Amino acid sequence: MRATAGASSARRAIAVDGKSLRGSRTTDTAARHVMAACDQVTSVVLADTDVDGKTNEITRFQPLLDQIGDLRDTVITADALHCQREHVTYLAERGAHWILTVKGNQPHLHNQLAALPWRAVPDATRDTDRGHGRREIRTLKVLTISTGIDFPHAIQALQIPRRRHRLDQPKRFTTETVYAITDLQVHQARPAQLAAWIRGHWHIENKIHWVRDVTYDEDRSQIRTGTGPEVMAALRNAAIGALRTAGITNIAAGTRHHARDSRRPLALLGII
Repeated sequence: MRATAGASSARRAIAVDGKSLRGSRTTDTAARHVMAACDQVTSVVLADTDVDGKTNEITRFQPLLDQIGDLRDTVITADALHCQREHVTYLAERGAHWILTVKGNQPHLHNQLAALPWRAVPDATRDTDRGHGRREIRTLKVLTISTGIDFPHAIQALQIPRRRHRLDQPKRFTTETVYAITDLQVHQARPAQLAAWIRGHWHIENKIHWVRDVTYDEDRSQIRTGTGPEVMAALRNAAIGALRTAGITNIAAGTRHHARDSRRPLALLGII
């Protein structure tokens, strides 16, 4: 599905993320996998593509974003799998910026980031989330990279400590420290904006994948023939996008409302 992102004075941010279609698994084949590029503000899927068993998400990154006509000044966020040199070279050619998570699949780079003098860096932002019986406290530290980081176009390093606890066990915390890198310079994005884009990427899991699983029961779909699973995933993305574009935030309620009258989906799409 393609859509136009909502107007904003800030840079557009697009989250790239993948999802396995669990119900498409058979005794002989693995579950199908799809990738999507989702506008962080509108939560509308701008492009999607399948990832067949002969390839992986890394090789489908560029074909996915090739479906979006103009990426100039757009910020692309992606998880650690996509912290790849060829990806940032491609994005530079498209005039896009990026924020990439760094984890153990890039051990050398991860060790370089962890070794930076973070203790001397003050917290740039701090925010708290509550939900699902848990509380999470996130802080963000930002450090301009001068030397010692072996990754092309990287300008700033980010450290995001995340402390979580159950609301009924306030003294039992778990802590996870996440690192990221970006080509954005200090004057191009304030720390609060960087934190918002990182948080926005994590929220795509709830706004797209969770909705497809819970509202549309995607993981129990038994459609397995040919490209059926990928087509159905694209149709679910299209339905979610149409509802969100119309200002509907409760996708389950919006789906039920439009299912009660066959004219309502046509009106939603501007057909009647």
